[in-house]
Amino acid sequence: MIDFNDCIEKGLLRKIPPSKRQSEEQLKKARVLLEEAKKALKINSPNSAVLSAYTSMLDAARAVLFRDGFREKSHACVARYLETKYSKEVGISNIDLFDQYRDKRHKTMYAGDYYPTDDEAQRIVSFAEEFVKKIEALLKL
Repeated sequence: MIDFNDCIEKGLLRKIPPSKRQSEEQLKKARVLLEEAKKALKINSPNSAVLSAYTSMLDAARAVLFRDGFREKSHACVARYLETKYSKEVGISNIDLFDQYRDKRHKTMYAGDYYPTDDEAQRIVSFAEEFVKKIEALLKL
């Protein structure tokens, strides 16, 4: 598994000027995608629900990076950033789940023989809702 220092050394996390505007836009996008994930659940589209839910979490986390002046080139490095900088505020178990759902998203996107169940999709969407709320609270600090 890649660690925070690897992310920095390999240029997978790069310093950029902090941007409150980009942070706000990324959080707005996270909320839109979360609503799309909920709609996908209602029409029994677990693939779409998982993809939208994960992307909502990623965009929420990216909002933190933009606020702090970082740009990511790796989804895994977003989780490493949160672990290193905000483990207390977000919670290690939440960051671990976010990272696990990164794997579910990857399988959903790229594995021809993988289909998330309705229950899995429901769990991921529910978690995404809580994760986005945690990030919103963090951004208000």
